[in-house]
Amino acid sequence: MSTTTTGPTAGKVQVAKPTVASHVNDYIGRVRGGDIGSLAAVLGLIVLCLVFGIARPDTFLSALNFSNLFSQGAAVIFIAMGLVFVLLLGEIDLSAGFASGVSGAVMAVLLTNKGWPWYGAIPAALVTGLAIGFLLGFLVAKVGIPSFVVTLAAFLGFQGVLLVLLKEGTNISITDSFTLSLARGNMPVWLSWVLAIVGIAAYALLNFIKIRGRASRGLPTEPIGIVLAKIVGLALVVLIPTAILSQERAINPAINSLKGVPVVVPILAVVAVIWTFVLGRTTYGRHVYAVGGNTEAARRAGIPVDRIRISVFVIGSFMAAIGGIVAVSRASSVDPRTGGSNVLLYAVAAAVIGGTSLFGGKGRVIDAVLGGTVIAVIDNGMGLMNFSSGTKFIFTGAVLLLAAGVDALSRRRAAATGNR
Repeated sequence: MSTTTTGPTAGKVQVAKPTVASHVNDYIGRVRGGDIGSLAAVLGLIVLCLVFGIARPDTFLSALNFSNLFSQGAAVIFIAMGLVFVLLLGEIDLSAGFASGVSGAVMAVLLTNKGWPWYGAIPAALVTGLAIGFLLGFLVAKVGIPSFVVTLAAFLGFQGVLLVLLKEGTNISITDSFTLSLARGNMPVWLSWVLAIVGIAAYALLNFIKIRGRASRGLPTEPIGIVLAKIVGLALVVLIPTAILSQERAINPAINSLKGVPVVVPILAVVAVIWTFVLGRTTYGRHVYAVGGNTEAARRAGIPVDRIRISVFVIGSFMAAIGGIVAVSRASSVDPRTGGSNVLLYAVAAAVIGGTSLFGGKGRVIDAVLGGTVIAVIDNGMGLMNFSSGTKFIFTGAVLLLAAGVDALSRRRAAATGNR
């Protein structure tokens, strides 16, 4: 039996509207097909918080420790955001840790030894990161040296540059109040709430504008139930931490009150939103995914592959510079170990644990945030439980190996089901 349509809609194909059930079933289908995204990282983070919360309820769940998690993981998360771009192309940057250290040292030398103001020293550190990234990208894309070799050489060379800047081991302290506030300061409670509410409202507004725009063009839209669920979920994720961080958390409030969201949190949020927009909503972002998925096909499609390859290293080192600035701010000094030790390993682990593929073509900026949070929770929680550094490294390595294994298995599953 058929139905004849007359009037203005005659001749148009009627597309069934997506429902909440169909949307959920579609997501379940994608997960079963190997597209798990950041699901593993989210589930792992929940489990870790439950375990450490039960084991150390008085310390791990305190407002003071919750605040410390942000400053603890911020530098690694910033560096990991940049590494996501590099990993999307199937490349690697082993120099990101010491690139952050060199950039931080440039800022410290200019601030303390040269007497520059913060608005001169911080941009100089960022330009240093850009220059490093361009050099690495040029050697990889134009000269043709594998990124592993280039960045391994840079890893060694930047250690020497850091020693030269610090005169073979000098510790340079930072006293500039603005620079110190980046990782150690807190916003006023009222401003914390204002930014939280404005952020949620902006997200809701953008979603409704998107729905209206797609509907006006006759395109399928997300079910309103799913959209509302996302908004409510974001509200919970934002408002609950804001409420916790608005409490007094100082040991002696009479001497030094500690209230409000750490300054580094909105910086992280803004940077994450910007790069998420770049990857998901711009031609450049589509080109990055295209090159990462199939370089030769992207080249034949007219995408400037070499420029894309250079650009991801520039973004990676630029983000490493931001990470270095935050690390120096948190430590209030820079020394030859800045950017060394486990910084690079944690940053790579953060991106991979969050869901970015080591094989290229798959990943999002939010992966770095989630993975960096997992790393910070492991480091913080195991420290509170008095585990040794060796045990923490073993556990973190196991989590990274598990994440890489999940990525490999999901790609195999996706290829088998035709969802690749």
